[in-house]
Parts: sequence; C-alpha cells; structure tokens
Amino acid sequence: MLIKVNNINKSYKSKFKTLDILKNISFEINKSDFIALMGPSGSGKSTLLNLISGLDKADSGNIFFSNTDICQVNSKELAKFRRDYLGFIFQEYNLIDTLTSNENIALALTMKKHPANEIQEKIMEIMSKLNISSLSDKFPYQLSGGEKQRVACARALIKSPKLILADEPTGALDSKSANELMECFNEINEKMGATILLVTHDVFTASYCNKVLFLENGLIKNIWEKGNLNRDEFFNKILSEINKKRSV
Repeated sequence: MLIKVNNINKSYKSKFKTLDILKNISFEINKSDFIALMGPSGSGKSTLLNLISGLDKADSGNIFFSNTDICQVNSKELAKFRRDYLGFIFQEYNLIDTLTSNENIALALTMKKHPANEIQEKIMEIMSKLNISSLSDKFPYQLSGGEKQRVACARALIKSPKLILADEPTGALDSKSANELMECFNEINEKMGATILLVTHDVFTASYCNKVLFLENGLIKNIWEKGNLNRDEFFNKILSEINKKRSV
C-alpha cells in the first residue's frame, strides 16, 4: 500500500454557513494503481487531490504516505514531501514560456542539484519513452496542446515520483490530443509502473484507468473497477452507471 486515506473530512466556513466538501472519505492507493476521481462539479474531487498533495489541510482524519501521516507534518516537511515524492500534471500545462522543452523537463532535477550530465541522460531517456525527442529544443509556443501536455508528463516523471497527481489533464485538449495523452498515461503506468491519481469529468479519460472513485455530495458513492474488461467495455460500464444516476 502506497497511500491510505482514512476518514478525511474537509469543510469551508463563511460568516453565515459551513459548507461540507468531503465527509469521512477513506480509500487506499497501491503501487502502480491508475485511479480516476469522478463526480459532478463541487463534489470534492480537486479538494481531495489537494489534500493528498499536502496543498490543503483536512479538518480531521489521516492521509498516510509510506506510514507517515502528512496531515501531521509541518509546512517545511510538506514542501519536501511534494518535491521528493510527487509529480504534478495540470490542465494548463504550467510550462515556462522562456524555456525549451528540454529545459522545462530539467527544471525539477536542476533545483535538486543533480549533475548536468546525469540530468541530460535522464531527459533523453524519458523523452524517448514518451516519443517527444523531436520537441527537445522547441519552446511552448511552438507546441500543440497535446505536445505541451506530454512535455508536462515528462517533467512530472523525470524525478521518478512515487505518485503522479493529474488535475483534469485532458480538459484543454481536443479529442485526438486527449487520446494520445491517455495512451501516454497508459504506457507509463503499464511499462514504467507509475502510480497515477487523476481528476476528470470525462468518461473517455476515466476509461483508461483501472479504477474509478465516484464522488457525490462529499462522499465516495461508487467504486468501479476495470478488472478483465477492455477499455471500450469499461467506458460503457462507467457511462451506464452514470446514466443510471441521472435517471434517478
């Protein structure tokens, strides 16, 4: 087991009311899991992702990462935890416009003061695996949305994180680029053993995962597992289950 989320609660208080976002959330993430968090807007998906990354604090409960409860550590330790163990992929790519793809990917290792020759070896290896070697010297403005997101994937992978967190990674992509990105995710999960937790509204995106946690009103209402289904069959299963909810 890589992560154990145990009875997590999160609310936001205003002058007039308290809004409960997450209620007694519990689940586990094992090494090489590929999990999607789904649910309607406001169901708590991104909040849960932020809690697991240590970017936000739970009101109560525990999040154990390799036996360390990150809910109990200070901000300095959380920053080290994010730097050493997590890789992030965002909807808006978050690439630095004045750096080439090579330099954007290198940034995480440069900040950790890895030797320059070691950094370049790692970059060449990861770009080759993701079939983006030809993008090495290009700046973000020269890349398509799909290419930017694959560079962002390489940046997340370069430091060999224990967990990759992706918030709506296909949200800004056209269908072709989204398909290419999810094939890339599938490859890094299957061939590199990467553990991935992503937030998505999209059934197509979720169908690439091995498990879907469906959140509603701050609760995990359903868990759907791919099992022996192929991607098309899992897509149809997820879609059918969501349509059942809409018809109630």
